[in-house]
Amino acid sequence: MPGRWRLLRAVARGLSARSGGGGPKSAPGGFAMAGDMRATAASQAKRFKSSNEETENQEENGHQDKRFKRSQKDVEDQNKKFPKRKIVLLMAYSGKGYHGMQRNVGSSQFKTIEDDLVSALIRSGCIPENHGEDMKKMSFQRCARTDKGVSAAGQIVSLKIWLIDDVLEKINNCLPSHIRILGLKRVTGGFSSKNKCDARTYFYMLPTFAFAHKDRDIQDKTYRLNKETLEKVNKLLACYKGTHNFHNFTSQKGPKDPSAKRYIMEIYCEEPFVKECMEFAVIKVKGQSFMMHQIRKMIGLVIAIMKGYAPESIMERSWGEEKVDVPKAPGLGLVLEKVHFEKYNRRFGNDGLHEPLEWTEEEEKIAVFKEQHIYPTIINTEREEQSMVNWLSTLSIHDFNATSSGVQVNDRNSKSNDLEGSDGCDDDSD
Repeated sequence: MPGRWRLLRAVARGLSARSGGGGPKSAPGGFAMAGDMRATAASQAKRFKSSNEETENQEENGHQDKRFKRSQKDVEDQNKKFPKRKIVLLMAYSGKGYHGMQRNVGSSQFKTIEDDLVSALIRSGCIPENHGEDMKKMSFQRCARTDKGVSAAGQIVSLKIWLIDDVLEKINNCLPSHIRILGLKRVTGGFSSKNKCDARTYFYMLPTFAFAHKDRDIQDKTYRLNKETLEKVNKLLACYKGTHNFHNFTSQKGPKDPSAKRYIMEIYCEEPFVKECMEFAVIKVKGQSFMMHQIRKMIGLVIAIMKGYAPESIMERSWGEEKVDVPKAPGLGLVLEKVHFEKYNRRFGNDGLHEPLEWTEEEEKIAVFKEQHIYPTIINTEREEQSMVNWLSTLSIHDFNATSSGVQVNDRNSKSNDLEGSDGCDDDSD
């Protein structure tokens, strides 16, 4: 490259000498030709310089990529001295802006919570890079698959990692503030967070005007839930306790399908509270497992009864073989609060090698995360997008005495009005 520069400078000097030398000054064409040649030489010099800089930039970028890969390889080699162990991570996250929990390896179109988690595990040096491409290599398993927009305060994932120093701090330093690892515990080598889970607890946060009778203003933010109304809500929710056939509360399951039977341990509505001049309430439900849409439809049917669109008798009818039109509440307020490992704890929790999977010491951190990230997201999104208000306006189109064909029409209408786009929860269809 330096030889080319010397050649171009020599050409330029020669042109300059010819234009200023023995030629007659009365020949303007000679000056013009010399000027054109000087401009051409300068343009070529500029192109050579630009090409040289581009080559240097490409080489520098290549060196940076190599340095990053070399640095990552050095971290992996260094961390191999640490023991690789099967552990569980206690996770909390706000699901807004994510297309659910589960990662779709090879697809970057929809961002998920696990995308950010796996990236943080690699960058912190807990797993080698190739484990992110094939998650089976680290025996990765989630306890519950939350869907688009759904948050969690107590999600559990199991996997094998290098137990590096300050592991939680290093992982959290690589995560956004709305995703936190709040705890870590050692588990048995064959542990699976999904298969060993006895039960899951979800909560659903909603504005209390959802329980107001349909004759009242649909979005009356001054509405306050009185004691009698709360008692009626809890009376209806209590009907779900026990084992029932929930085929009408999900999709693609018929009344004869044994897997449609689900056991609900607890379900109740807590005392309401006011946030930013709007009253909210939290419904908690604990069950062995839940099907897609199930919790949202359970709550949707209670709201339809409370508002006067459906009779109370529809609950008993919905557990029979008949197809019943059950409305699906918005996905915004649904949160995975806690997962339970009671059988595992009884067998291994006090064996002297493993800890029980209980998170009493982390409860304060969980409460702080909910106050900082989950509740504000639900409240602000409800105020801005009015998902509950918009959904309540669709209840009148449901026919709660519909035949099967009528139900299919209303199901299509419900999907077109599902502004959240969330399937809520799906514990057992991975």
